[in-house]
Amino acid sequence: MHNRSLEGIKVLDLSRVLAGPFAGQVLGDLGAEVIKVEIPHGGDTTRGWGPPFAGGEAAYYLCANRNKRSITLDFTKGREVLERLVKWADIVLLNLRIDSLKKQKLTYEDLKAINPKIIYGLITGFGTSGPYAEKSGFDVVAQGMGGIMSITGEPEGEPMKVGVAIVDVTSALYLVIGILSALRQREKTGEGQMVDVALLDSQVSWLVNVASSYLVSGNRPKRYGNQHATIVPYQVFKVKDGYLIVGVGSEKQWKDFCRMLHKEEWADDPRFHINKDRVKNREILIPLIQEEMMLKTREEWLALMEEFAVPGGPINEVDEVFADPQVLHREMLVKMPHPTAGEVKLVGSPIKMSGTPVSYEMAPPLLGQHTEEILKELGYSASEIQALQDGQAV
Repeated sequence: MHNRSLEGIKVLDLSRVLAGPFAGQVLGDLGAEVIKVEIPHGGDTTRGWGPPFAGGEAAYYLCANRNKRSITLDFTKGREVLERLVKWADIVLLNLRIDSLKKQKLTYEDLKAINPKIIYGLITGFGTSGPYAEKSGFDVVAQGMGGIMSITGEPEGEPMKVGVAIVDVTSALYLVIGILSALRQREKTGEGQMVDVALLDSQVSWLVNVASSYLVSGNRPKRYGNQHATIVPYQVFKVKDGYLIVGVGSEKQWKDFCRMLHKEEWADDPRFHINKDRVKNREILIPLIQEEMMLKTREEWLALMEEFAVPGGPINEVDEVFADPQVLHREMLVKMPHPTAGEVKLVGSPIKMSGTPVSYEMAPPLLGQHTEEILKELGYSASEIQALQDGQAV
């Protein structure tokens, strides 16, 4: 077993679907002990989000739940078990609506009364305060409200969401950052705290340069399709047999790009000489480049881009991604033994650490796979466990 950076940290994952579970998986990959609590007779909603399935488990569920153990628990009938788990934990993860947290007595104040040192990690649609605090939040709603859809898609097309639940994922990462900061603070003070992450806040935060451009200029950003608002050429081009990306980010790269195309005169053309000229005259320049790009295949252009040090790359289909030698070398595809699927393929962690590397100890658990094991660790006797089972608490 690896030396793991979060070994000894205990995480109680009361969340479901993607944002909270993904945060729990990141913590588990880094070595934390994670217990996933699920409702009996169904469990996490994503267990049914298929096909495809592997060994009866939905692929969607598998993407966010490795390195965890699963216990089933009815929060009302099994309240005493829940409180023992809260006392056991360093961190608790939730992504329920504010009214549900209050109704089920799962607010920060409720759990802090049970364990004053608890670090309470909460993801909601809109946060714990403000005019939208009681509203339900979903990834696609946050993408719409937070502005990313307004700048994604073709200029004359409809607003377009990102193809994965990117707000859920980035909110999970922000939550992990906050939790790690809270752990550091607890080392100094002995006190826990709440980490409050909202989907809308997260999405607004990664408007980054687009937001800054608006805040500086006051001009509403536009959709540029696969082009860049302030760098030209920086986009997708059609080639003889498909598409590829060109990303010219400096004046040296622009000159190299012109040499690659045998269009050295473009580098000295006052319409295209420096980036601000190219941005101003993109409607003239882009068709000229596109005409040249149609003369060769993707592989021919990629070889030339390598030769001339022009940044860019292919637009891979997902099967090509997981056959890419760099992706495989970086262990972004991992295989884990699974109790019903035999083996499952999962996306690896992008966090590479020299001293305490991530490790993959447990495949995403079956529903309630570790219920009895966890109850015994919490101090329940065999007869008490049977009583909990008979009362449908677990």
